[in-house]
Amino acid sequence: MSKRLAIVWFRRDLRLHDNEALSDALKHADEVLPVYIFDPREWRGTLAHTGLPKMGGHRARFVLEAVRDLKKNLRKRGSDLLIRIGKPEEILVDLTHETRASWVFCNRERTEEELQVQNAVEAGLWTVGREVYYSRGKLLYYTADLPFPITQTPDVFTQFRKETERITQVRDPLPTPVRLPFPEIDVPEIGELPELRDFGIAPPPTDERAAFHWEGGETAALDRLAYYLFESHAIATYKETRNGLIGPDYSTKFSPWLAYGCLSPKRIYWEVKAYEEKNGANKSTYWVIFELLWRDFFRLMGKKHGAAIFHKGGPKGASENWRQDQGLFQRWMDGQTGTPFIDANMRELARTGFMSNRGRQNVASYLVKDLQLDWRLGAEYFEHQLLDYDVTSNWCNWNYVAGVGSDPREDRYFNIMSQAERYDGEGDYVKLWCPELENVPAGAVHHPDTLSDAEQSSYNLRLGANYPMPLVPSSKWGKKPERVR
Repeated sequence: MSKRLAIVWFRRDLRLHDNEALSDALKHADEVLPVYIFDPREWRGTLAHTGLPKMGGHRARFVLEAVRDLKKNLRKRGSDLLIRIGKPEEILVDLTHETRASWVFCNRERTEEELQVQNAVEAGLWTVGREVYYSRGKLLYYTADLPFPITQTPDVFTQFRKETERITQVRDPLPTPVRLPFPEIDVPEIGELPELRDFGIAPPPTDERAAFHWEGGETAALDRLAYYLFESHAIATYKETRNGLIGPDYSTKFSPWLAYGCLSPKRIYWEVKAYEEKNGANKSTYWVIFELLWRDFFRLMGKKHGAAIFHKGGPKGASENWRQDQGLFQRWMDGQTGTPFIDANMRELARTGFMSNRGRQNVASYLVKDLQLDWRLGAEYFEHQLLDYDVTSNWCNWNYVAGVGSDPREDRYFNIMSQAERYDGEGDYVKLWCPELENVPAGAVHHPDTLSDAEQSSYNLRLGANYPMPLVPSSKWGKKPERVR
């Protein structure tokens, strides 16, 4: 009797621990063929409003490392990873023919482009009498355990949190398989891991000023989790340090691994609970879980509101007269706005693919509220540049800042000067990324446009020459009240 073969299509779930699609395949099949597909529509595609490549160098490097690590971990367990470049709806149908696979298992994605690919795969497999079995791979909670259907998810995070966290249990993560039954038949060519140049992507810059040096993959993710909780105990002060700007441990730095599924949110949750059991719980340990709830909330918003999260008016259907001024947008991207706190954050993003959460909120508010540019330009630039780009977290956060999200609270305006002085009081962060300002004293470094010509000269600064004149005068934020969550 021939053995039943299942294909496991890895997507944004590049791990073996707590991988439901892999676990389901092992329950149904005698042999499992793992597959990863580099889709040219993502790897060579461009974004609608900016024309930027969808996949920037920082994220591309991270994903290639993660796929390499997945392959290594599969081989340790007697398996391997088939690697292909092309459209999944074509490649998976061909593979089922070649291997006579009975099923394709994958973890479900929820947003527009990913759904189109999913649907095309499903339709293609139906024509040859094969099925796709979908699992869930992103959420902390199982949707079946929620106290409401997805279509009735509260549109306000606080309400969502209150309705879920006290009554919805987080399930135990699924175990990592010890051995994986790779097909005994002659499988198609395994395929080589591509390089950045195969997609026309330039190697990303490296910078010693980076807050952290990420390495893609489950191995590095689990190492970071163990370090942040049990080796450094940095989690014990997370709530106090999470708005930091410099250094590796002011925040968890889990987000790139979460975005590509190298690290399971359930695994984080239960490791935090183990830490609390051993060392005691406090507001900081809870706050790490609180951030995981935000991830779930945004993913559910993406499912509930569908493609509306990508539209100019957002789920709210707002009608603002935002501009698409390429010159202003370019200065924002390049960190040449003349507002040091904005410029420092944007330069860090360009050089490293990462920016703190505090920085993201400020640069987004500046783009939308102060420059009055179309928020979708910023969302697309983040999609291109961020190491930790996650569809719903990115786009729903931009919805939120722009005031077009489903949350009814309006006018989330960030007073950039107040924020800069609160979170970078001595100007250390600004001077790290804007060395033109290194001689400017802390009292003036966030608003160099208030310096006289003589003062500028004494600090080796010349606005309009070695540092740009501001697009928005710092005096704008002098008395504006701050309204942020």
